[in-house]
Amino acid sequence: QVQLVESGGGLVQAGGSLRLSCAASGRTFSSYTMGWFRQAPGKEREFVAAITWSGGNTYYADSVKGRFTISRDNAKNTVYLQMNSLKPEDTAVYYCAAKAGSRRVRVEYDYWGQGTQVTVSS
Repeated sequence: QVQLVESGGGLVQAGGSLRLSCAASGRTFSSYTMGWFRQAPGKEREFVAAITWSGGNTYYADSVKGRFTISRDNAKNTVYLQMNSLKPEDTAVYYCAAKAGSRRVRVEYDYWGQGTQVTVSS
């Protein structure tokens, strides 16, 4: 079992930056692929980024590639999402998620956090 708690959301102007954190409980954190997803009002939840257990492989949605960076610190059981050059269309609730294995990293996650709100003003 893995429990996930996100933090770091808030209100930022367009062009600004935020760093989201996701603290995980459980001794097997280092074996999980970790992902970030987001859901804007009236829209379906969408994949943002993922990182495999070793941190050796990262994946991004085209909409955030070059602006967002996912990273993890297995010693701290924490995964991060550094978000730069934020746009109003990045406004959403951002969710951290975890899954066993490293296949199909854009779907089928087993554990989810409660989400943190990110609002980007124009």
